[in-house]
Amino acid sequence: MSGGLSRRYQPELRERAVRMDAEISDQHDSEWAATSEIAGLLGVGTAEAVRKWVRQAQIDAAHAGITTEESSELKRLRRENAEFGRTNAIFKTASAFSAAELDLPTH
Repeated sequence: MSGGLSRRYQPELRERAVRMDAEISDQHDSEWAATSEIAGLLGVGTAEAVRKWVRQAQIDAAHAGITTEESSELKRLRRENAEFGRTNAIFKTASAFSAAELDLPTH
C-alpha cells in the first residue's frame, strides 16, 4: 500500500515468514534474496517488512536490542512519567496559590 498507509499482517503470517527465513536463508546469496522470496510466496507487500519481522524475532529471542515486551513497557512508563510530571506541576501551582492565600512566606 502506498501513501503512508501500513498493512497489518496477522501474527501467524509473521511467525511463518520468520520460520521460512530460518529454513531457506542459507540457500540464498543474500538476506535480501531470501526475504524477497518469502515476501513473494506469502503475498507480503515488501521484502523489507519480512526483514523487519525477522530482525524483531531475533531481538525477542534474546539477541542484542530491545524486545517487543520491553518496548511496550517503556512506552507505558514514559506515559506514566509524563502524567506524574503534569500532576506534580498542578501540585506546585496549587501549593503556591495556597501559600499566597494564607500569606505565608515562601522560600
